[in-house]
Amino acid sequence: MQLTRETAHALMAEGKAAQQNGDPSDACPYDRLGNAEQQFGSRYWTRGWSMARSAAEEATQPAPAAS
Repeated sequence: MQLTRETAHALMAEGKAAQQNGDPSDACPYDRLGNAEQQFGSRYWTRGWSMARSAAEEATQPAPAAS
């Protein structure tokens, strides 16, 4: 695995797709305590998963009432 920006974006997309498929955050296929490649994978996969979860939560919250 190359530790590049392109790889980071791909890993975030992978994490987003996992969250949208209903996978839990601990389903990350990368080891956060492993070697540098595994840590990189875990960091960006989890970041993508979290971004997708936040977006889903925002979409389900009702808009505040206007006063």
